[in-house]
Amino acid sequence: MSTTTAAGVVHEPTFLNGDEFHIPRFELLRQDGTLHPQAAAPEFERETALRIYRAMLFTRVLDERMMAAQRQGRLSFYMQSTGEEGTVVGSTAALDPGDMIMAQYREQGALAYRGFGLDEFMDQLFGNEHDHGKGRQMPIHYGSKTLNYLTISSPLATQIPQATGYAYGQKLAGEGLCTLTVFGEGAASEGDFHAALNMASVLQVPVIFLCRNNGYAISTPAHEQFHADGIAPRAFGYRMKVIRVDGNDVLAVHQATRAARKLAVEDNQPVLIEAMTYRLAAHSSSDDPSGYRSRKEEDAWREKDPILRMRRWLEAQGWWSDDEEKHEQETRRREVLEAMKAAEKRRPPALETLVTDVYAQVTPALAEQLAALESHIRKYPDAYPKSAPYLDRDKATGGRDHG
Repeated sequence: MSTTTAAGVVHEPTFLNGDEFHIPRFELLRQDGTLHPQAAAPEFERETALRIYRAMLFTRVLDERMMAAQRQGRLSFYMQSTGEEGTVVGSTAALDPGDMIMAQYREQGALAYRGFGLDEFMDQLFGNEHDHGKGRQMPIHYGSKTLNYLTISSPLATQIPQATGYAYGQKLAGEGLCTLTVFGEGAASEGDFHAALNMASVLQVPVIFLCRNNGYAISTPAHEQFHADGIAPRAFGYRMKVIRVDGNDVLAVHQATRAARKLAVEDNQPVLIEAMTYRLAAHSSSDDPSGYRSRKEEDAWREKDPILRMRRWLEAQGWWSDDEEKHEQETRRREVLEAMKAAEKRRPPALETLVTDVYAQVTPALAEQLAALESHIRKYPDAYPKSAPYLDRDKATGGRDHG
């Protein structure tokens, strides 16, 4: 037999379509911030709860300010996490700091929770000399080796099989760590998703696949992407543990992820989590959602705002107040604006960094291309106002003069 289970035998054609499986949605908090009657009170310390909330609030403020900056022409591109902060921060808070996160492109809240500095956010967005990626990536393509957060890659879903491979390495290392990979339901339509889940199940590696089902793959609604009951049932095809959770309930997301991590780390079982949420903002600064969804639909989801739900719960615990909310909002807005202005003024990376760390030694072909680029910039300095003023200075100092 080529199956892994001892299935029964029938003597007439019998077809199944999956309706036998009904996947419930795990939820702890109601929108008013109170627990459901059947829900157990979460084991949350005040310090952790406030850290989660502040990371969510910071992400919302950062997104609002930077989208405005993009509209002003100060940034080329931006993507917001508005409405999905509970899924991102709640899952991150349930991990060990040593666990790897392989995100898609809307997980800035994960970095905020782990301590990514405001200047680090801004330096990447503006691609200046302090950017970890040396200005080579589009805005919002963050990465941090220190915080175990793999640099974002634009091609959709590539991080999912990479997460399985990395988790296999973690299994071999035996250090009790796992990998969390985050993606949207649109990315789950890519072949990478299926290859990753199959490999993870066969090899039994400590990886958590977190799908942010926010209803739309850019402008394509979920019902036009798949006919099945969301993404969760796909786990059965790979004999994998799965849970569906209310993605706007940060406490439920945290508890589900913590339980999934236990399975992954202690039993080397991969887990699929489908977080049901909604993208309140546009897909990106290049998108206009009014062309494919109604304001009425958006307003209904605004009532389910994960930040508002978390705030009400905190207030019920006596851990937050209107005065603290006002102070946090004002402080964050001021800090973001100041950091943005500072990052804008920093110079771009030295031109030679385009080639100096591609290979151990700069190849003749790359050196020739760099020389041709320098010659071109000298010939047309007005077309390169950011690079031209530093060209000769960098040449004289080997790119070390970043003053």
